[in-house]
Parts: sequence; structure tokens; C-alpha cells
Amino acid sequence: MRILVRRAKAFGGTVEVPGDKSISHRALLFAALGETPLHLAHLAPGADVRSTAACLAALGLEAAPGAEGTFVVRGRGALLPPARTLDCGNSGTTLRLLSGLVAGAGVKATLDGDASLRRRPMARVLEPLRAMGAAARGTHSQTDECAPLVFSGGALKGRTHVLRVASAQVKSCLVLAGLQAAGVTEIREPQPSRDHTERMLRAFGAPLHVAADGTVVVERLSRPLGLPARLRIPGDPSSAAFFVGGALLVPGGSVACPGVDVNPTRTGFLRVLARMGAEVHVEPGPEEAGDPVGTLHVRPGGRLVGTDILPGEVPSLLDEVPLLAVVASQAQGVTRLSGAAELRVKESDRLRQVCCGLKAMGVDVEETDDGFLLQGPARLTGAHLDAAGDHRIAMAFAVAGLVADGETVIDGAEWADISYPGFFVELATMSSGAVQP
Repeated sequence: MRILVRRAKAFGGTVEVPGDKSISHRALLFAALGETPLHLAHLAPGADVRSTAACLAALGLEAAPGAEGTFVVRGRGALLPPARTLDCGNSGTTLRLLSGLVAGAGVKATLDGDASLRRRPMARVLEPLRAMGAAARGTHSQTDECAPLVFSGGALKGRTHVLRVASAQVKSCLVLAGLQAAGVTEIREPQPSRDHTERMLRAFGAPLHVAADGTVVVERLSRPLGLPARLRIPGDPSSAAFFVGGALLVPGGSVACPGVDVNPTRTGFLRVLARMGAEVHVEPGPEEAGDPVGTLHVRPGGRLVGTDILPGEVPSLLDEVPLLAVVASQAQGVTRLSGAAELRVKESDRLRQVCCGLKAMGVDVEETDDGFLLQGPARLTGAHLDAAGDHRIAMAFAVAGLVADGETVIDGAEWADISYPGFFVELATMSSGAVQP
């Protein structure tokens, strides 16, 4: 799929973004630890979450559309050995979190995915799971273990894990394993990562707490997880970020995004934008799924300035780096990103793709081992770009095209469906037709 983007004369409106992808994955997976039906409203519609639902169905759970637009998932007290390989598609979250669930349950299963997912490093989950007693192996590459992952059972025992890199996916994998392991499991990270897992499980009554130093402590479930009858998934801040960016860059732009998750571990991009001089306000709303929720309001503001994005901030804004780089290209001065080497093992090498795309559009940017150094503001020129199989690259450069001279053409735009089906239609509406899906 190819899209065409021209300079936007206006940008504004109200947009309700899809349900949060991270919370949607977790709600589905945690339902496997309960025995009552969980009706999920506003579930993320993208391909990644569909992969999680399909894998759970193959493990014996009821997972199907329900009434009034909900999705119903119901555990049966135990997972069943799947009759086929569990296909995680393009979803690293599905593969990593499902590994913890399957290993804890002791079922025999093979987890696989598409060509992109098979290149992503998995030793970071396999090694700690093996240390807990799981019989698990991956396919060895030159540098790591990758999918397909084979689990052959094994009774797990809790232990202390000290993660070298903060990762919500690895942490959540080990929490899922720990809830099914004998004894106590502890997970320590060098910096805080997304805490949706901790918040949601505590709301469901799981034996989990977070110590004063941030260590996550998990004990084995003594009874099925206590699930609510209905749960509404809050809007995805990573999806809302692209509309925030469009409103900040297009002169006179404004936008409102209601019902968005504003968990502090997910909104580092808002804090960075505030430092840059952006006018983004959060109107608080009621909690959902254990997380704070609000409406994001962006109004025309002052001049943007460059800033340093430090390693300690990266876990809270990792998915928004491509969008932040586009915004920084229009800010006065230097923007530096460091501590983001994790982006090299996403759906693409995001650091490389962001820097190459910005250079093609006329930005003075230098790629570093773990980030970039960017000088703004740049007068952007439309370019012919490839999404490189990465939804966030496709979406970020569509926003860049809204303030570029000439035409920006993006090949592989269909990858946006991974997280946001219909994104380009919505972006076209907000930009008064500057985007042609």
C-alpha cells in the first residue's frame, strides 16, 4: 500500500484513538489465569492483538466477539496443549508474554511468528525462564536465540531476576511465569518500565506488590485470578502521539484525544514535548484497567526548542521516538537522544530508519550507536520513503509529510494496521485531505 502526503493547510478536530495495545494484550493474557468471562470493550483492533487472541484460542480459551462490540475471553482453569504452532504474527509482545504464560503452565507448545519477528532477540526471556526450571529453547542465530521457541514443560520455581535492560515485555513475561511458580519471584530493572502489568494484576487481586526500590515481587496464585465482568480498554497514547505531533507542527493546529491512557510510565513523550515548549494539556478522567485516563488537548503554542532525551526517560517514550524525531526536526536548536539502542531490535532498526528518512527529507541528523543528534529547524522536502515493515515509521513520516514541501510518498503504509487500522483515513480527515490513502 502506498500513500501520498502533501503539506497541510490546516489540522484539527477530535479523534478517539483505538484501545491501548499494551493493555489489550495483557487483559487477554491475564484472563487465562481466571475462570469467569471477561468482556473487553474498546479492545485494540490491530493485527498484534488479534495474534494474541488467536494464540489463546488455540490454548483452549474461549476468545470471540461478544455483544455490543465487546470481545469475550474466558479461561478454563488450565491451558490445553495446542494442536498447532502458535502464530504470534509480527507481535513481540505476544511472543514474549505468551512465553511466560506457557512456561508457567508447563504445557508443550511451539511459538513462532513472521520473518520480522524471527529476527528479534529472545534469549532475554528464555534464559530467565530456564533459570526458573522451564524446558525452553529457541533457534540460534549468530548473536541470539530467536523464534520459533519450543517449550517442553518443566515445573517452575521462583527466583530473583536482575534485568540488564529495562523491558516491560520481559518483566511481564516473568510475572506471568511467577504467578504459576513455586515460591517467590522478584524482578529488578535498572529503570522503571511500563507498569500496566502491575497495575492491572493488583486490581484483579493477584499476589503482587512493588517494593520501595521498584522491585516487583510475585507469589504463586492460590486461586483463579479475580476478573471483573467488564473492562474498558483506555485509548492508546502511542497512537494519540501522531495526532498530537500533527497539531503541534501544522500552523494553527489543534486536537483533542479523549479517553487516552496517561500512565506516567507511558507518557514520557508528553514530558519531553513540554520541555520543548509544546502546549499539551491533560484533562483527567476516571481510571480504567487500573490506569489513569484523560483527554489530551493540543492548542497552537509558542516556538519549539530542542532538548536532550536521556536514557532514564527512554522506557517511558520508546514507541514515540520516531514521532519525537519528526517534531524535533522543526524545533530550534539541537535535540539529542541517547540510551535507545533497544530501538534497533524493533520491527525495524528504528534508529536507522528514522535517521535515513529524516536525511532524505533534508534534516541534519547524525545516527549514533544508541540514539541520534539532530539540528533543527529544517525545511522539510517531500521524499519517497519505505516503511521497512514498521508501523511507527510509516505513521511518523506521514506526519512529517504534512509540513514538507512537495509530495511525500510512503510505501508499505499497510503496516500501520499492526496498531491502528484506519490511521491514514483519520489523518486525512484531520488534515483536510492532505493525506491520500
